[in-house]
Amino acid sequence: MRLPKSFYSWTTISGAVLASVSFLLIVFTLVINLFIYPSEGGDYLGLFTYIILPVFLVIGLIMIPVGTVRKMKRDKKGRVQREVKFPIVNLNDPSQRMVVLIFVAGTAIFLLFTALGSYEVFHYTESNEFCGTLCHAVMEPEYVTYHGSAHARVNCVECHVGSGANWYVKSKLSGLYQVYSVIVKAYPTPIETPVHNLRPAQETCEKCHWPEKFYDPKYITKKHYLGDEENTEWNIQLLMKTGPEHKAMGQSEGIHWHINPDVKIEYTSNWKRDTITEVKYTNLSTGDTRVYKNHASPEDTLIATSETRTMDCLDCHNRPSHDYLSPAHFINNKMASGSISPDIPEIKMLTMEILAREFPTKDSAFNYISTKINSYYDKNYTEFAGANQADLEEAILAIQDGYQKNVFPFMKAQWSVYPNHLGHIESNGCTRCHNDSFKSTDGHTISRDCDLCHTIKAQGPAGEMEYAFADSSLMFNHPFEMDDWKEMACFECHQELY
Repeated sequence: MRLPKSFYSWTTISGAVLASVSFLLIVFTLVINLFIYPSEGGDYLGLFTYIILPVFLVIGLIMIPVGTVRKMKRDKKGRVQREVKFPIVNLNDPSQRMVVLIFVAGTAIFLLFTALGSYEVFHYTESNEFCGTLCHAVMEPEYVTYHGSAHARVNCVECHVGSGANWYVKSKLSGLYQVYSVIVKAYPTPIETPVHNLRPAQETCEKCHWPEKFYDPKYITKKHYLGDEENTEWNIQLLMKTGPEHKAMGQSEGIHWHINPDVKIEYTSNWKRDTITEVKYTNLSTGDTRVYKNHASPEDTLIATSETRTMDCLDCHNRPSHDYLSPAHFINNKMASGSISPDIPEIKMLTMEILAREFPTKDSAFNYISTKINSYYDKNYTEFAGANQADLEEAILAIQDGYQKNVFPFMKAQWSVYPNHLGHIESNGCTRCHNDSFKSTDGHTISRDCDLCHTIKAQGPAGEMEYAFADSSLMFNHPFEMDDWKEMACFECHQELY
């Protein structure tokens, strides 16, 4: 069986070889990925199988007709006489019949693998590993914090893309620019938030969470350790008013009143959404509206350069899967779990001093943590260090673990640049609106009364806590002697401390 003369060009032959080798490699890696090591193929095997090798296959297939056409033009230009200008297909000729059968069978196999590959490409590009690990250090902060979140078993695309072809296409177009940014290193450090083109929470979050059923209040305990020699344990127990006192009242009050289906809250803010200048309340049942203006912030210039947005879940729950804990937060958690022994004198205070520093790399942070703690206790608590070296080593590992899960020097990502607005201790979350500065023309004010969202049921040092009984609540008692804590927002002081 002889091939047409136009096939015999270096471009065509090279294309055929490239396409054949690429196809065989795709089949080989596909078998490994699907049958031999289905759970251990890794991200890079999928990258080669479904993206890189198919690109070379397509390039090879394109080179075949390009080389053929160029060869035919050269032959014609050189006045090479050809027996026929167009191929004549005669299936009665055994040699031609074989060529046609090979072509049909090859095309069918190619289309089959193309369909299978397209299906696998779709799922591969929607996988958590593709989103989180393909770009190495760029996406490391998001990927690590995602695995430590309450949504660790929810696929990235279910929140960032959702269902439907429209948002899928938008996400892939956005992804092209992200790939370009990584290749040319044009990405900002840290990655800027909030994501303004994110799909509305009603189309993602509310596919699982049902706002109309967010009723019952929630009882929580927060465990803190003070920065004294004894690492005094200070606890506070709160009744969070996520809903009304009784669920039969629906969403008439409580924190989740903000997303009551009969209520629409709109606000005007700066690009970061951490400074709000105007809030508009609309009762969708009656049509009544009320506009609150922040008399404590600059007016015209900020509003003119800002956006107006309808409030949804993400305006408070802005870190649902990528929450960067502050050093005080994750060290409290480590001490509460026993990873860091509270019996180590001054460990909380020393750790806060260490983590207040900025480090150029993770390794430099690890080295400093280990060196500083060992030298401090060898110098100031020599006897304790000699008798409790195992506890100190365990504490060092726990501090390093907390650091690597919440601070990422390469991307300059940490809690201070990605504040969590769910509260008011470490960011101005709730107090962006609830600060007594928002007033309407008819005399209403958005109150900063803490009891709107929670009541304190117990507080104080472990073993000496005071409790509220029945329907009563306690006035907050600050662990340290402070006269002006009532006059300032909590985050203004805690941002400096952490």
